[in-house]
Amino acid sequence: MKQLLGVIDAATYHEDLQDLLLHRPVAALPFAGRYRLIDFVLSSMVNSGISSVAIFPKFGYRSLMDHLGSGKNWDLNRKRDGLFLFPASPMEAERNSGIGCFSHYADNLDFFYRSSQEYTIISNSFTVINTDFRELLQKHLACGCDMTEVYKNGQPLNIYLLKTSLLIDLIESRYETGYDCIKDVFDDMKSPYTFCTYEYEGYARRVDTIKNYYKTSMELLDAQVWTALFKRSQPIFTKVKDEPPSRYYEDSSVKRSLVANGCQLRGVIENSIIARGVVVGRGAVIRNSIIMQKCQIGENCAIDSVILDKDVKVESGTMIEGSPGMPKVYRKSSVIEQVDSRLKSLMTL
Repeated sequence: MKQLLGVIDAATYHEDLQDLLLHRPVAALPFAGRYRLIDFVLSSMVNSGISSVAIFPKFGYRSLMDHLGSGKNWDLNRKRDGLFLFPASPMEAERNSGIGCFSHYADNLDFFYRSSQEYTIISNSFTVINTDFRELLQKHLACGCDMTEVYKNGQPLNIYLLKTSLLIDLIESRYETGYDCIKDVFDDMKSPYTFCTYEYEGYARRVDTIKNYYKTSMELLDAQVWTALFKRSQPIFTKVKDEPPSRYYEDSSVKRSLVANGCQLRGVIENSIIARGVVVGRGAVIRNSIIMQKCQIGENCAIDSVILDKDVKVESGTMIEGSPGMPKVYRKSSVIEQVDSRLKSLMTL
């Protein structure tokens, strides 16, 4: 849509997710086996006809750059408009700021001046959502407000809509007003602007804690939730990787799980999410867990309510257990060898 400019804030850091953010920003956090969190807001923008999207990361953004590339997978590798990445300056990277940081935008103010779109959508990068932002624009225009914020069940999603010219004014006047970010404007009871709220009725979840990440991931195993999020008319795009189909050996059993391509599965997998290239050894039992890309699970392992980051190796015979309310998290490239007698019963199934 020529009226809309997309801006995605990828600078937010969530302390509770730190074990999964050592080598990546939250925008690049793997999700649902083959996606990254940023894919959902970015795809929503593309499916809404937005052809110019700017992404503002702050730190650890190499994995994000690798994932996004030229924007080809989102049809944003264009001669005019397209995908833009504006990393924070070293001084800006030291600042603690909210979503829609005006000083970060000020370092790239020329981008906003050159943009021809009349309205701008500012969004965080960690909300799992699949929406058409044109409906938000129509509501905004009908209400005649200066700014509109998106809500879900009465809670803010940190997605905002305003005129591009107003955004430029807010950036340029930040020292006079004291507003550091777009959220500050909404929080100011004495603000001279008029605000509207847009209650989103579809599926939407903020992923800002380990608990939310795990809960949201497990919700995808519900067919109704999956259908509500992954709509045929509004596909979620991601980086394409050419890998062979997953191989299910005769002694494997997979129930109520999401399995990406390139896996070799010999064990029992139930109620879990298995990412690309995972190897599961003979006799292993995996339940209620999230196993990220290229993990290796040895023979006769028992894993329950666990999150394994990429390239984790679980030695044969290892037994580990978390809980749905507090899943155990293992950092990228860890090697795990830990026997837990409470899980020995799983090995007899």
